[in-house]
Amino acid sequence: MEVEHRERWNFDAFGSRLTVDAASALMAAGLVAPVVTMIDRYAFCSRSEKDGARGSSDFTDKYCRAVAERVSGRMPFLRSFSISLQQFLLRPPIFLFSRPAAIMMLLYSSTYLTANLVDTISSAAQNQPASTTTSGLAKFGAVSSVNMSLALFKDSQFTKMFGTVAPRPLPPASYALLALRDSMTIFASFNLPSKFAPTLPESIENHCSRLSVAQFATPAFIQVFNAPLHLLGLDLYNRNRPTAVRDRLSKVWRDWPATSLARMCRVLPAFGIGGVVNHNTRARMMNALDRGS
Repeated sequence: MEVEHRERWNFDAFGSRLTVDAASALMAAGLVAPVVTMIDRYAFCSRSEKDGARGSSDFTDKYCRAVAERVSGRMPFLRSFSISLQQFLLRPPIFLFSRPAAIMMLLYSSTYLTANLVDTISSAAQNQPASTTTSGLAKFGAVSSVNMSLALFKDSQFTKMFGTVAPRPLPPASYALLALRDSMTIFASFNLPSKFAPTLPESIENHCSRLSVAQFATPAFIQVFNAPLHLLGLDLYNRNRPTAVRDRLSKVWRDWPATSLARMCRVLPAFGIGGVVNHNTRARMMNALDRGS
């Protein structure tokens, strides 16, 4: 029994593997977190320009005013985003060490790290090369649990910081809708790409990996179906009073196209660029470990 156990489990350079997992996750998260923070502030901040954010920073006030103009129809999304980008470029320390950016960094570094750890543990348990990856239910369950928990925490904090009403706990219906939204995104990001990639034309391989294309396409496409869940969840929070279903659905329908586009722009760096960077960085360093062992 002990011989079989040693043959199956491979813990060679296991500490180095864990270091690679963490480094890859932090690198990918550090790359995408600032961009996603800017986009999420657009999605959550809809207070009027005259309201102001009591106790908020000058950066937050300027951002909320920009988004308020977008919501009222006076400023397009790209203009709102450009103002936030300008603040990031002119005062990067204030932006990068702000609470919203720190929350976003925690969310995505933990998500990537969980996916990496599942791959590392799986490869060790099955005595496979360190660079081996998996896309089964175990990975989906682990990543979903971590991502959804932290995403709900992030959503609750962003809603309180940038919402239209005084901070209060999210209602259960909002939590349920946001949880369903995130589970669909995780499934499209970690399970669908490997299934969708083989259906793409082989000629794509002449330019780039079909898996990389699928990694960008599937999370973005699912946002068309996620956007109504996102909008309804926020509407239930912002208008936490008896409201006609027709009125809520009308607002969701009106904001659906712009929010879908915004969430596509958000998920492309988060699970498109970030996912590819995390995967490729980990693969290169794990391959180096495999060659050295």
